[in-house]
Amino acid sequence: MAATTTQQTFDIPKKYKAIVYDKPGTISTKIEELETPEPGAGEVLVRLTHSGVCHSDMGVMENTWRGLPYPTQAGQVGGHEGVGIVHKLGPGSEVGRVKVGDRVGIKLTHVVLARLVSKERTVSVSIRKSPVTIVNPGTFQQYALAPANYVTPIPDALSSEDAAPMLCAGVTTYSALRKSDAKSGQWVVIAGAGGGLGHLACQIGSRGMALRIIGIDHGSKKELVKSCGAEIFLDITKYDDKTIAEKVKEVTGGLGASAVIVSMEHNIKGSAVGNQREALEVLDLASRGIVKTHLRIEKMDKLTEVFKEMSEGKMQGRVVLDLQ
Repeated sequence: MAATTTQQTFDIPKKYKAIVYDKPGTISTKIEELETPEPGAGEVLVRLTHSGVCHSDMGVMENTWRGLPYPTQAGQVGGHEGVGIVHKLGPGSEVGRVKVGDRVGIKLTHVVLARLVSKERTVSVSIRKSPVTIVNPGTFQQYALAPANYVTPIPDALSSEDAAPMLCAGVTTYSALRKSDAKSGQWVVIAGAGGGLGHLACQIGSRGMALRIIGIDHGSKKELVKSCGAEIFLDITKYDDKTIAEKVKEVTGGLGASAVIVSMEHNIKGSAVGNQREALEVLDLASRGIVKTHLRIEKMDKLTEVFKEMSEGKMQGRVVLDLQ
């Protein structure tokens, strides 16, 4: 007699709450009720519980991000650091690595051209496209659609609120540090070291890669930056472009930095987010306690206030929205 399996099911409401950009070009959001979508071929419907808030979300809302294909439309749902539970599978998703009940992440670049597997390595090749943030509704909502083959499994040991920022801030800084080619024991400068990405870069670099970190930011963020592993902190308000470079040489004993993350250098490498493998690797670092986001939780109706704080440069670490 053939074995049978019980498919987990969830009650899915006809409508749900979402945060939309109601006045694109300004810092303004509001909560609306939207119709719950049906997952299409190869898609899954995810009940989101948490979403990180990224600076690029503010750029989309204010129409200041140069990469936008067209101006943001009123009613757009932003967000690209979402974590939640798969509630429904679309046609063609029934047989695969994702099943109903899985906890997964939805990140910025989620379209895959190819996945190459060999004994030595696994490589995900992604195209330069940001459908979640720019074209499709993002993760500032209670339900969202995502490709079944590119949602990211979340480690059991990692809470959803801690996992959310890793899907953009974490993987972006991790990928940038790897591409910098800096070796353990070498000096690396992190600009904006007390921000959402910067404080994670300090931890990943110092604790995960044995780099010597110089953190640069406003003096009010010194305590956070030092607690995240920076060996040296420089208050950006006390230097100009020339003197900050001289100070870096001074504190490194004349060696200078082997890499500068988010700055101008002789060898410039671009790094936009990261691929699926890098996302899994940085989530593993977080699940093992090597890196932890300095975050605070806010409710959905506080997003406008969060963006205002971000715009004024007062944000320390990351904000995660509780979508429940």
